[in-house]
Amino acid sequence: MASNANKTDKRKTRAARRAAEEAAAKARAEQAAKERRQQTIIGAIVVAIVAVLVLVAGIALWKAHTSAAGSDMTVQEAYDALQKVEDKPSTADDKGGVILSKDGVGKTVDDAPTVAVYMDFMCSGCGNFERTAGETITKLVEAGQINLELHPMSFGDRWSSDEYSTRAANMLLSITEQDKDASHILGFITNMYAEDFQPAENSGKKTSDDQMKKQAVNAGVAQKVADAAVTDKYTKWLDAIDTYTPKRTELANVSGQLKGSMTTPTVTINGHFWDMNQLSTASLTADKGLVEALGLTDDQVGQKGTLPSIGASGKPISLTTGK
Repeated sequence: MASNANKTDKRKTRAARRAAEEAAAKARAEQAAKERRQQTIIGAIVVAIVAVLVLVAGIALWKAHTSAAGSDMTVQEAYDALQKVEDKPSTADDKGGVILSKDGVGKTVDDAPTVAVYMDFMCSGCGNFERTAGETITKLVEAGQINLELHPMSFGDRWSSDEYSTRAANMLLSITEQDKDASHILGFITNMYAEDFQPAENSGKKTSDDQMKKQAVNAGVAQKVADAAVTDKYTKWLDAIDTYTPKRTELANVSGQLKGSMTTPTVTINGHFWDMNQLSTASLTADKGLVEALGLTDDQVGQKGTLPSIGASGKPISLTTGK
């Protein structure tokens, strides 16, 4: 009897121990699950906060590239003031555009659309656009598929410690007057916007004229042309451009938070505003979106003799409706 009772007690003890262990394991599992849920919630909150901060920073940065210069002048008054500037770059038209094509600076290809880019060498958004779409634009130009119209601006001096925007824009304009090879001009722009060269806004980074001239030479510009490039000749003209260009209503954003304001980079196709806000809606990068807007496919980029379907006068094709 005593022996059986002992066995029974031992079984009860083992069962109680197993039950206790199972309860403890269950408690640990529940605690771990609770902690995972808490971490997930905290992670989601952090992600949401970061997303909001990025959005706010992006909006602030984009707004910073909106010029309000000469706000008391009408667009006609600003245009008239631009025409009165004595020192004008010989390669720019009366609205500040420098045209180039496969045939060189100041020349156009018949029946090809014209893509105009309004840019500032200090503008981070312009740098991002160049680094994303620049190679595609170069291929399109060199194949004679588009004419490119450059509109350098210089309002970015406000974020520079050495008037970088003005000096860089002056150098670009000066080089276009002496070097008519479009590939050299495009290469210079690419080099100026290189991630390891373009100064960050408000960084205090100083860039010498010689450093910029080296970027030109690396793009194929002759050393003597680079050495002759000036960085101050067209400053008054650029100031007038910075006043006039933002007043042109045809360059104002047509959607988004900055609807109604002109920002950089701004792109027009055959004179029609290209709404780059459609890129995010269509989940496209700037290079892919530009190709679609022109009426080309990716495999047609760089093919000589293959012109965009919109021709020299058509509107950019919508990235959201395909029309």
